[in-house]
Amino acid sequence: MIQDWHFYEPVNGHGLAHDPLNAIVAPRPIGWIGSRSVAGVNNLAPYSFFNLFNYRPPLIGFASQGWKDSVDNIAATRAFTWNLATMPLAQTMNASSAVTAPEVDEFALAGLSAVEGQMVEAPRVAESPVAFECRLTQLIRLETKEGRALDQWLVIGEAVGIHIAADLIENGVYQTARARPILRGGGPADYFEITEGARFQMRRPD
Repeated sequence: MIQDWHFYEPVNGHGLAHDPLNAIVAPRPIGWIGSRSVAGVNNLAPYSFFNLFNYRPPLIGFASQGWKDSVDNIAATRAFTWNLATMPLAQTMNASSAVTAPEVDEFALAGLSAVEGQMVEAPRVAESPVAFECRLTQLIRLETKEGRALDQWLVIGEAVGIHIAADLIENGVYQTARARPILRGGGPADYFEITEGARFQMRRPD
């Protein structure tokens, strides 16, 4: 039995050197989101609040702290891509997180190649081994328990086209660790890489 606890009410602060919340709910998939403005400028940005929410249709979502370029673009065009962030792409993914003016193309800034979507008018990262082409289904402004609107926006999209590098599929099964995906941890700079050595199997009870 645990004898000692650090308890806090978030409204009063955590009392630690760094907020533990994103270190506890971790590691998290990275929402590496490609979009395009109505003016035709490509945008690429990583979001650490991201996940898959449904199988059929496949729904993915990310949350943005503030109405950023990605949200503005998606609200206008209703299209975006998600691109798998991997260990070989870690530095370029990080470079694409730079705070820039709306007219800056983060694909070019990070030295990445933009490929036009087949199903949506949004760019994907050519170097990424997996990409989803998505259409916006919901754009939700988040609220507190009292109903106060936050400057936090949840973007949910349906994946209408999915690209997977063929060498990541073996005997009809996608090999998660083979892509060497990276995930966001806690603190200001922690990430984790998924490796084959970290895998274990456990089936649900009948």
